[in-house]
Amino acid sequence: MKPFEKLGETRTPNGSRFSLHRHDGEYFLKQDGRQLMSSTSTNSELMLADLACDFRTGSEVPNVLIGGLGLGFSLKRVLEIIGQRARVEVAELLPEVVAWNRELLGDLNGGLLRDERVSVMVDDVYRCIRKAGKAHYDAILLDVDNGPTSFVQPQNSRLYGRAGIDLIKYALKPGGRVAFWSAEREVAFQRALNRAGFRVSEDAAKAHPRAKREAHFIYTAEKELGV
Repeated sequence: MKPFEKLGETRTPNGSRFSLHRHDGEYFLKQDGRQLMSSTSTNSELMLADLACDFRTGSEVPNVLIGGLGLGFSLKRVLEIIGQRARVEVAELLPEVVAWNRELLGDLNGGLLRDERVSVMVDDVYRCIRKAGKAHYDAILLDVDNGPTSFVQPQNSRLYGRAGIDLIKYALKPGGRVAFWSAEREVAFQRALNRAGFRVSEDAAKAHPRAKREAHFIYTAEKELGV
């Protein structure tokens, strides 16, 4: 059996070990030895892009923000469906993840970072949203943690509270959408999005198309037209 090969390792702001591995031609991201994502299970990352980019803003030059680069599968799907005139910003907190994509994952999705539509910001996505201003984005994709109540990085909790939800709503254009990746069902969070005035849907996602059951959830919130 082929062993896992560690390709790189860094530390997160809270001191956790974050590492990139390769095994039998596939790639894996782990935190403190626990697998977070892999190139073998990408269904929910692709669905996140599909749901977020089904917006109704009517923009000729759409602006999309992706929070969390990971292995680049959400970025890949966004670029496939968003059009040649779009602008796609990727906010990634760890500079090493960006470097790994550029230098080690060129045969996966790393080459997408050279697409002229893409700009990469090594920054916290919350700060990027706060700096964007009013009605800036047509779509926001957030795959930065395990979900609204289970945090790998404690500072991500501010994205899911009322202040964070209001900030996201302010940054979206009327008819724009935000999609949140979650490791589990989050009924209370769905209600919080509804209370903030979003039209909300919950979609279960399999880890891969042949999986017997759904493993993750995506919450999509649409800002009403005219708001």
